[in-house]
Amino acid sequence: MMDTREKTSAKDMTKGNIALLLIRFSIPLIVGNLFQMMYNTVDSLVVGNFVGKEALAAVGSTTMIINMLVFFFNGVSIGAGVVISRYYGARKPESLHTAVETTIFVTFVCGVAFTIIGICLVHPMLLFMSTPEDVMEEATIYLRIYFAGILGLLIYNMGGGILRAVGDTRRPLLFLIFTSVLNAMLDLLFVLVFHAGVAGVAYATILSQFVSAGMILTLLSRTKDIYRFSWKDLRCDLHILKQIFLIGLPAGVQSVITAFSNVFVQSYINSFGSACMAGWSCYNKLDMFIMLPMQSMSQAATTFVGQNVGAGKTDRVNKGTVCSIALTLCITALIAVTLFFFAAPACGIFTGDGEVIRYGALFLQTNVFFMLLNCVNQTLAGALRGRGDSAGPMVIMLLNFVAVRQVYLFVMTHFISNTERLVGFSYPVGWTACCIMEVAYYYLRWGRKKKQISR
Repeated sequence: MMDTREKTSAKDMTKGNIALLLIRFSIPLIVGNLFQMMYNTVDSLVVGNFVGKEALAAVGSTTMIINMLVFFFNGVSIGAGVVISRYYGARKPESLHTAVETTIFVTFVCGVAFTIIGICLVHPMLLFMSTPEDVMEEATIYLRIYFAGILGLLIYNMGGGILRAVGDTRRPLLFLIFTSVLNAMLDLLFVLVFHAGVAGVAYATILSQFVSAGMILTLLSRTKDIYRFSWKDLRCDLHILKQIFLIGLPAGVQSVITAFSNVFVQSYINSFGSACMAGWSCYNKLDMFIMLPMQSMSQAATTFVGQNVGAGKTDRVNKGTVCSIALTLCITALIAVTLFFFAAPACGIFTGDGEVIRYGALFLQTNVFFMLLNCVNQTLAGALRGRGDSAGPMVIMLLNFVAVRQVYLFVMTHFISNTERLVGFSYPVGWTACCIMEVAYYYLRWGRKKKQISR
């Protein structure tokens, strides 16, 4: 039995108004993801305004490398979230408890492994990306410090995923707001007072992430709800681990390979010089903010579908999928229109360099409305993972975000015209092809035949 206080934290999404549940669930996720992005974005703001464009290029160009490992782990956390949400929806407390212990165990193992792998990959990956000499040293410093403290980020992300799987988005948000403010204060302290430059913002980031990890572990170990984490019960249940990996590994592999593909895009951008690199960095920061509603609604759809799969409510699964896509499209359209008309001022937040702003606005105005197609991609993929279908979206996204995108880049740059705009347009090309294929897959796999979900 759950006590009264804990009942207000978790959310049962197997009953009630679907749109209202998704909105209430996703709003804290949007705000939470916003503050999650603030870690690296604040780093860029501080170094771009107080250190220089080379430092901004260094921090911005490292994003793709960081994402390769972090996205893989996030895929595993998606698998854990689906398993936990199913047990929660099916009211199986013992299985839920075991799933939580297994999830935390995997997090610690991954943290150690990613620290070693990340530090070892730093220099080879920067060379592979054709990082210019004036950026190389600072990018290397930032990445090595970041990966040395990556365990804090992984613990927070997994712990927050556990809470979101049972419908609790409020408390992870509060922790994230606190540590994001802490990160911003430490950034300014290390850069303006200690003059630590890129190293300073890296240290500020990992210190803040360890604070958030401590807060989330304390909450999970002290809660009285059925998802309570116990240190003495920490173990790895192979049956549950298999379930997590069946869903999480395809999502993780897809994210890693997509991020690796984006490293190729970054290498094309790097050939245009540090000003273009910094402009692409500004665009990518804004692109991440545009992605907020779709990423958050994708998480909401995964939890909603997962809980209703556990409860055997097929009709709510289908209605929730359609509703989540519609809500995401409406929100993203408003953001896209705003950023299209205010592209230059938005890029000017990160730097006062006119050439950098020009490049950033060019990329933003070229790509922003195509993000509507990516709304469908991300939200539909989240709903499919909630059903336990992780392989389908993995194959589709890999085919389009990697193969189609790289073929486009090769053809454009070698046979048509190697320009900044055409290289940046490789993103919309992949989104468009993926949207067409994923909608067709969903209709054929789940829509037309109206298949019953397997529990």
